[in-house]
Amino acid sequence: MISKRVENLQPSQTLKISALAKEMQRQGKSIISLSAGEPDFKTPAHICEAAKKAIDDGHHGYTMNTGTPELREAISQKLKAENGLDFSPSEIIVSNGAKQSVGFSLLALVNEGDEVIIPSPYWVSYPEMVKLAGGKPVFVRTRFADDYKLTPNWLESVITPKTKVLILCSPSNPTGSCYSREELRELANVLMKHPHVCVLSDEIYEYISFDGPHVSLLQVEPRLRDRFLLINGFSKGFAMTGWRLGYLAASEPIVKAVAKLQSQETSAPSTISQKAGEAAYKGSLDEVMEMKKAFRERRDFLVKALNEIDGVKCFTPGGAFYVFPEISDYLGRKKPNGEVIGTSTDLCMYLIEDHGLALVPGDAFGEPEGVRLSYSASMETLQEAMRRFNEGLSSLKS
Repeated sequence: MISKRVENLQPSQTLKISALAKEMQRQGKSIISLSAGEPDFKTPAHICEAAKKAIDDGHHGYTMNTGTPELREAISQKLKAENGLDFSPSEIIVSNGAKQSVGFSLLALVNEGDEVIIPSPYWVSYPEMVKLAGGKPVFVRTRFADDYKLTPNWLESVITPKTKVLILCSPSNPTGSCYSREELRELANVLMKHPHVCVLSDEIYEYISFDGPHVSLLQVEPRLRDRFLLINGFSKGFAMTGWRLGYLAASEPIVKAVAKLQSQETSAPSTISQKAGEAAYKGSLDEVMEMKKAFRERRDFLVKALNEIDGVKCFTPGGAFYVFPEISDYLGRKKPNGEVIGTSTDLCMYLIEDHGLALVPGDAFGEPEGVRLSYSASMETLQEAMRRFNEGLSSLKS
């Protein structure tokens, strides 16, 4: 009865772990969850006030399928002022979250059998979205020694005549890695030799970049513009996950193709959310910077705590709110009951079941020797999480 398309689709592992943690909490168990990529801050007050005003002013109806002209103009002005990128409102489409923009973009670009390059570790939804579009995910496993970043040689080695898209995420989910301007230049040099390859650049963590302003590949190489898709949104930087508001900026033919899909699948996002998004881009970033400061402090605490555990290695990520330590030394060890920890999934199930700590296994992201910890939680929570993590690992036997 169910279509093969859906039967072949894997559910999100991050949502699966989060759901398990919530169910165990509901049963009365003490669970600390560092699995979800959701800021623990409230949406800034001026954004909430704009939404309330929109309701009071009667903005209760549908908007244009591509989003309100006012929001698209605000996005256009933001991209120009903050990123030095010129996208007119007609080259922008607003979506029900950045996730939808990624999925619809792939549906608009990818034909049956097209190859899409995905560096691993990767966000769990990328491969499934590619497969849903009829494409073939081509994985490039990066290295811990390179902070899990794609190198130009690896990129060159996997491009074929069938390659349609490269997916790039910086700052990265799940690793927190950020590409420098020089690293992006090297990747751009490869891409300029292959004009048939589009770039889908997921920049949703733009405002959580710790080592200077965020740099987009398009800023480094403007000649990529006609085949460049910039995905962004409001959920991470403004703590607006539940508002479901994202956008795509690209050349007009690509935006029109995505708009056609959106018109048949979802139409525009909530009118109220769009008014809130407008306020976010027109208002102060002071609270966003305060959130970033807190994330930096949490990152520094976790990196230090993790590196103090024998057999665990963790580099200092440049952005987002994740760390992705390498835990291969603990694979093959035994739990107190004698069962072998064979995979990062085994390790995470052991930690949640025996020590009440929910993490996401690296297996879910295409990197079997790591685990992802989200530090979108209070410092007190992170301190207890590290106590449980250390206790759990110490209980494993060689």
